[in-house]
Amino acid sequence: MAQEITLSTATRSNLLSLQNTTNLIGKTQERLATGLKVNSAIDDALAFFRARNLNSRASDLQSIKDQINGGISVITAATQGLESIESVLKQMKALAQSAVSAPESSTRAKLASQFNELRSQVDNLAEDSSFNGVNLLKNGIGAFQAGADSLTVKFNERTENAAINQLVVSGLKVSDFSTIMARSAVATGTPGTNPAIWGQTGAQGVKAITSSIRAIDSALVTVRQSAQEFGTNAAMLSIRAEFATNIINTLKGGAADLINADMNEESANLLSLQTRQQLGTISLSIAQRSEQSILRLF
Repeated sequence: MAQEITLSTATRSNLLSLQNTTNLIGKTQERLATGLKVNSAIDDALAFFRARNLNSRASDLQSIKDQINGGISVITAATQGLESIESVLKQMKALAQSAVSAPESSTRAKLASQFNELRSQVDNLAEDSSFNGVNLLKNGIGAFQAGADSLTVKFNERTENAAINQLVVSGLKVSDFSTIMARSAVATGTPGTNPAIWGQTGAQGVKAITSSIRAIDSALVTVRQSAQEFGTNAAMLSIRAEFATNIINTLKGGAADLINADMNEESANLLSLQTRQQLGTISLSIAQRSEQSILRLF
């Protein structure tokens, strides 16, 4: 059985001091490596869990901010579609006005054909005004669509008072463009819409064209009002997105204050601990030499 090694009090004190210094150096090096003064709940349970809660809420808000930005893109796509539709409607109105002043029925018929071609482009533009599968115009303008797409955007992570904590943007309804649909076949005289055709001579032809102009004017009002409403919603979402960004930065900053290390302070601590370690090693060596001096007496 091996005999125990007996150490003097001075040697044991120096060894203990060196061990403590080595542990402190290890912690300081970890802080320098990670940039955190609180790496686990063992270091500071209160700060660790408070920081984790702040970072968790910041992460939740980041997801909500991404949804808000997606909502802005959906509304922007719809607004751009309405702007293009407005341009088409203006061209349709110009064709109708030209038809009023055209005396020849053949000229009116050609203008009517161009009018109906532009009318089909209204549907195409609405169909293409989508983002990420959401289209606020498609169901509102298509002649055979029913209902309307809608967009719901949450402002925060709370679930209570949903009406306050979210924005619901309704897509255009079929009835909003009923005037265009009712007049979409004016130029061809489809029964059930308007039996008059543009190429008809006399007052009937002019009446049909004038009716088309009134329908376009009504549609332009709807388009402009809808674009304004969408623009207001987009502005609201932009404000919420900016607010979410500020809150996220505040939360992350608060968490960082709780757990981040001061790199300058930790660097100075490391230098001080290394010096202490060197002095401890020297002290241990001195204690050992003192014991050897006593042994020389024998």
